[in-house]
Amino acid sequence: MLSENRFKKAIANGETQIGLWCSLTSNLATEMIGEIGYDWLLLDAEHAPNDLGTLLPQLQGLRGSFSEPIVRTPWNDHVLVKRFMDIGFRTILFPYVQNEEEAAAAVAAMRYPPEGVRGVATLHRACSFGANADYFATANETACAIIQVETQSAAERLEAICKVPNLSGIFIGPADLAASMGHLGNPGHKDVQSLMRHCVDTCRTLGMPIGTLAPAQANAEKYLDWGYNFVAVGADLGLMRVAATEKLAAFKKA
Repeated sequence: MLSENRFKKAIANGETQIGLWCSLTSNLATEMIGEIGYDWLLLDAEHAPNDLGTLLPQLQGLRGSFSEPIVRTPWNDHVLVKRFMDIGFRTILFPYVQNEEEAAAAVAAMRYPPEGVRGVATLHRACSFGANADYFATANETACAIIQVETQSAAERLEAICKVPNLSGIFIGPADLAASMGHLGNPGHKDVQSLMRHCVDTCRTLGMPIGTLAPAQANAEKYLDWGYNFVAVGADLGLMRVAATEKLAAFKKA
């Protein structure tokens, strides 16, 4: 966790990074998935019942994993961000960012002064409890702030958001984007898809990495073809449900 942030570097270079959503809040499940080889794993603290007590053992289970752990914070709150970073996260996904001011606040929450407002502690897990003498010199460099654009109004401000200094990426939330456009439960609606295409075109023009969540393989392949370069292709909870349903169905045929 103290080395270069490979995920941040990869998306900045336009490389494809395949991820998986983790919502089970299980350190054992996350540790197992961490052995598979995904480029990144999203530990969800917004829509899953994760908190510091469940996130810490999951990070411990991912020690040495190739996968970059990303936490989705419940809100754009610099106090929560400080605590997530102190336990070892260096890549954070911020939900429901509506404009460039909120994006700048997210970036600042992850960075030490003078570039940001992150509070300073000297004995925490991220700096190996004080053993890493270079931590303060490298922490801002490895910090990776990604903000979610999940409303039509935020998408309309995308160009200004992308110009926020030290912002590392944009993440489009298809479900909330659809809801904001009057298409709740239908992210496949042509108007939603058109706006998602517009967002990736805007980001590519501005050199800003962009990602999304696409559990359906056809959608993931389509978004990657459009230029989304970091895509979550499923979720642990969904994969478990599908596998359990299919297993039961196989024995219920008779």
